[in-house]
Parts: sequence; structure tokens; C-alpha cells
Amino acid sequence: MKKITVGALLFSTMFVGINAQSLKSPDGKFEMNFQLKQGIPYYNLKYNGNVVVEDSKLGLRLFKDTAIKFASEIAKPEDAKFDLNNGFTKTEEKRDAKNETWQPVLGEKKSYINHYNELAVTLHQDATDRNIVVKFRLFNDGLGFRYEFPQQKNLNYFVIREEDSEIDFPTDMKAWWIAADYDSQEYQPQTTRISEIPARWPNSFDSNASQQMVPNAVQSPLMLKKEGKDPLYVNVGEAAVLNYPASHLEVDPVNFKFKTHLTPDRQGAKGYIQTSSASPWRTIIVSPKAEEVLASKMMFNLNEPTKYTDTSYIHPTKYMGVWWEMIIGKSQWAYSTAENVHIGVTDFSKLTPNGKHAANNTKVKEYIDFAAANGFGGLLIEGWNAGWEDWFGHSKEFVFDFITPYPDFDIKMLNEYAHSKGIKLIMHHETSGSATNYERWADKAFKLMNDYGYDAVKTGYVGDIIPRGEHHYSQWTINHYYRIAEKANEYKIMVNSHESVRPGGESRTYPNWISAEAARGTEFEAFAGNNPDHQTILPFTRWMGGPMDYTPGIFQTKLDYYFPGDKRFVKTTLAKQLALYVVMYMPLQMAADLPENYQRHMDAFQFIKDVAADWDDTKILSAEPGDYIITARKAKGTENWFVGGITDENKREYTVDFSFLDKGKKYEATIYEDGKDADYINNPQSYNIYKKQITSKSKINLKMVRSGGFAISVKPVQ
Repeated sequence: MKKITVGALLFSTMFVGINAQSLKSPDGKFEMNFQLKQGIPYYNLKYNGNVVVEDSKLGLRLFKDTAIKFASEIAKPEDAKFDLNNGFTKTEEKRDAKNETWQPVLGEKKSYINHYNELAVTLHQDATDRNIVVKFRLFNDGLGFRYEFPQQKNLNYFVIREEDSEIDFPTDMKAWWIAADYDSQEYQPQTTRISEIPARWPNSFDSNASQQMVPNAVQSPLMLKKEGKDPLYVNVGEAAVLNYPASHLEVDPVNFKFKTHLTPDRQGAKGYIQTSSASPWRTIIVSPKAEEVLASKMMFNLNEPTKYTDTSYIHPTKYMGVWWEMIIGKSQWAYSTAENVHIGVTDFSKLTPNGKHAANNTKVKEYIDFAAANGFGGLLIEGWNAGWEDWFGHSKEFVFDFITPYPDFDIKMLNEYAHSKGIKLIMHHETSGSATNYERWADKAFKLMNDYGYDAVKTGYVGDIIPRGEHHYSQWTINHYYRIAEKANEYKIMVNSHESVRPGGESRTYPNWISAEAARGTEFEAFAGNNPDHQTILPFTRWMGGPMDYTPGIFQTKLDYYFPGDKRFVKTTLAKQLALYVVMYMPLQMAADLPENYQRHMDAFQFIKDVAADWDDTKILSAEPGDYIITARKAKGTENWFVGGITDENKREYTVDFSFLDKGKKYEATIYEDGKDADYINNPQSYNIYKKQITSKSKINLKMVRSGGFAISVKPVQ
């Protein structure tokens, strides 16, 4: 229990009256107070007069110069004089406000509202004659703040040792979190109180292809809940992570406090800064309703509008892929039995084929035929390019050239065949973490895509990053992702990145970066598995800053169908797989299973064929993190609505109220629900489909079995 003395309280109150700057949200419900206490900056946040964030420190620690040595993370007392976290006086404050509506290129609604009040406080450090600006934006859904570094005589270049932005909560809230790692977010979410995180932390993660854990720290976005009579939901994240490392949150379990922890490079440096510049925004989204947290677009609003002059090539895409059969082990990415190949030297036509290469002409044509017959726009093909024989685990820099196909993949013929069927192939560029190699080949690779009519690429970063010593979330690699997005824009190509950094609303600025993985997706169902509550947590965490390529749509959930005795299975019902297409926003939307599995359930597959990939409106009907989510969305440019509901390991009932439909109109609803005998373990493929005429006055009661769900397609009656 936190304690504060009466004397300290009076002392604090005196400072509030003398030095504090207050800022209120447009609706007046939030109040942020900034103050200096003995030259140290603090802020707090209140909602409806109640403290949400207690006085929390701000500031950064710096290295004494730009010559960083190994092990320089070890700070010396004399280094403190270089820090930007004390000795300040306030020299200026500026206030601003904005109320605008903007249209995302792709989004969950046709338009987003960006409405905030702003306070920018200029702080002068007398001892060093340096200035920084702390900028706050208070929205009707919470607070964003960042540091700005104006160009000045004594602050042109500096290196960050650590950013020490704190978020100090007054109570021991429930938390949905994953362990912090400089290289991966692919871990099972944990549910504990803040005070319980350190005890759970050592057993909260499994192995990963690239991994550098941060002890007793968690990743953002972090979802929290103050339970009790007056519940309050809080989401902590970051937005506009540009030319800066991604951050994690160190946990103080006694004081219920979190502090930023930036991703370093091998030298321990966490950011090489040239002024003028700014840090990412730290975000705190707050609401008494979980549904309103999910609906927040604060992270997108804190990013700048795009500078792209042409976004007409950016479009939602529903696609299939030669992918899942490799994930489950039925086929392989590699073409040959060789274990050592040299790009540009090895003659792959003379190697012994392994007989399991999936990206071959015959199989790809079969996928094209099925995708075209069922109205899909794209087909991803992994393993098409030479080099997969020794692609992983060797820290090999020249690992792919991204332009040389295997002997059994006729790129010209297959593109012509796909285009004749109305299908665009989606390029796959796995880098094996070798970002330097990818940058060298990007122009040639994207030109090849242009030559053959590809307009989307799936990039991958499995393994340790090259240049060696960098991490997936360090400053250099963050900049790499945006260099690739900008390069792709030059060639009018959309990017779907895997194993990259989690998004923080940056798709507003880089709209061709239309999707990312950056979390534990469906592929893990074939590895270590995902828990039944996994999909009910991700929208409150990973999804807050942008779309994820989750790759749902697995109908054959039991893998012993392929390999007798195999214990692996996808821990959902078939109906829940359908619901994910609505609950999870995915403008690049995959039907991930094998065509033959869809052919056995074409009545259920109809929902995947019908569901939209981009939206004019979204309504979160009901939600509780870790338990359930029910979402309704209106398809872009139509009067069609889709509703999806999912639950965790507990069965539930929910009554869908269709009052969001236009009054006076009649609609036909097609309901896809769990069968009466459905069970995600014992009978996952049991489902029921029926139609019903409805209006805005209609209500339909639905039952979800454990790890089950429902999906509804709603179309106007003509």
C-alpha cells in the first residue's frame, strides 16, 4: 500500500498552486497537471476528478558524448550532469487545440475524429544551457505526451542512455501482458495483477528464433483494468515510433509503476539523436468501458498525415496462400536436399529435389484456380525463390536475392496464368533477419514485382538482425522498416511485414504498410499453440496501433487429420474462425487453410467469401479483455453489415441487438453459429447455418461454446 505523509502532501499542494500547468480534454472529463518539483518534471492524470496516474517523473538519461564504448550501459555518478531529467526551470508554455476529421486510406471507419487540447512546456536546464519541450495532447479518450528537442547551441547531437518516462498508478490493477523482448512479441499473453508480474515473468515466455528478454519488464500496448464498483480500463502504448527505438515497460510491483525501457544496440546506446527531433508519443487511453478502449484511434491521431502524393494503388485484399501446408509440415519451402548453397553460384537445376517443395507450378496453379473460382484477389506463395536450403540459423548475410526463382517455379507463366484468372500474386521476401542484404536488393526485387504485376509483398525477419548487434526493435532496424516502406511506395507496392516492430498508428503516415504480424499469430497453433483467450486479448493490445496479419480461417483444426497421432490442434471451433474476420481488422485478409479443407465445408466458407476486408463503420457491441468480444462492421461502400463474436475457454450466451441498422429497412441475416454439440477440443467442426429476416428492432440470442463464436452476414432485402 502506498503511503504519503501529511507534510509531503502539503508540500506537493504548494507546488501545484505555484508551478503547475493544467490541461483539460475537450469534453472536460480528463485533466492533466504538469509541474516541476525541485527542477524535476512530473505529470499526473485525472478522469472525472479521480486520479488515474499519480505524479510521475519525466526525463531522459544521456551519455556524456557521442563516442559510445561497449558496456557503457554502466552509468557513473559523474555522468548524471549530462542527463535531461533535472535542474529545469519553465521558460515558456504554448497552448493549442485541434478538431478535425480525416479519412484513412484503409481503416475501421470511413473517417476518424482527431480532437484534442495541447500544452507544450519549454524547460531550460540552467547548468548546461539546454532546452527541451514536453508536449501533452489530451483527447476525450486519454493522454499522449512526448519530448521535443529543438536545435540549439548546446544540443545538436546526443546519445540516449535511457528514457525514464514513468506511469505511476494508484492501485494494483489487473493486467494483460507479455514479457518484454528486444526481438519478438510472439508470446502467450499473461493475466495477473501488476504486483504479480515479477513472480509470473520467468515462466511467461517460450523460445523464439530471435530473443533477448528484458527481465521484469513487459511490452506495450499494455491493457489494465481497475476492478470494483467503478471499473476503469487503461491502455498504455506508444505512437509514431520514428527514428527511435521501440520501448518496453519496466515494472515496479510495489508502487504499481511502469517506466520506459528502450531497445538498445550492441553498445548499449538507445538512440542517436540529431536535433531538431522528437520522441515517440507515450499514450494512456482511459475509459470506464472496454468497448471504448477498443474503439480509440488516439495512436493514429498522434501520427502525421501521409506525404505520399499517390495512394490510389493501396487497396484491401482478400488472399489465399501456399503457406499453411509448410507451417504444419506437410510441405517444405526448400526445393532441394542440399544443406549449403551460394546465391548466384549454386546451379539449383542440378540439385536433387526433395519432393516436398510446395511452390511448384502444378500446385500453384491449383491454388490459383480455387482462389479465382471463389472471388479472392490475391495468392501468396512462400518458398518460390532460391536459397531456402540454408536460410536460417547461420547469420548468413547474403541469404536471398529476391529475384531468382527455383527451377520448378515459372514466374512468367504463373503470373500470366494468375492474371488471366483475375488473381494477383503476392510476393514473399523473407530476409532471415538480414536487413542489410534486403536493402541492397530492394530496388531489383521491387522492379521484378513491377515487371510481373505484383502489388503486395510479405516481408519477413525471422532470426537475429544483420547488421549484427542490432535488434528487431532498435533504432537502426526501426528506420530500416520505414526505408523499405518508402522504397515500396516508389514502386507502388503494399507491404505486409512479419517479425517486425508492432505498429503504433504509423499507417496514417505510411499507408502502404498495410499490415504486420508482430505478435503470436495462427502459425503458433502448429507450434506451441495459442490459448483460447488469446484472440480476446490481442485486439486490446497488439491491435491498438494497427492491423495484424493474423491468418485465420483454419477449418481443419486437428492436425492428426494429416499425421495420425499428432496432438497439435487449433484451439478454436470452426465458427470462431469465421468470427475472427470481423473481430480482427485485417485489410490484407487471408483464408489460410488448404483448398481441399474449404471444399468440404463450402457452406461455411461462404462467409469468408462474403466478408469485407475494409470498413465504413465499426461498432464494438460488447467486450471484456480475456473473455469475449462482439463486433459489428459495415462494409466499405455498401449497406452490408457483418457481426462477429468470440469467447475464451468459457461458453457464453449473447443477444445481438441490431439497433445499429437503418430504421425502416429490411435485411436478411445469415447466421453461422457453433453447433449444439460443438466443442473446440472434441467436436470443433460442428456448426449451424440459418437465415432470418431482421430489422433494426430485431434481437438474436446466440450461444458460444468454449473457445467458440458466431458470425453473421447482414444484407439489405432489395
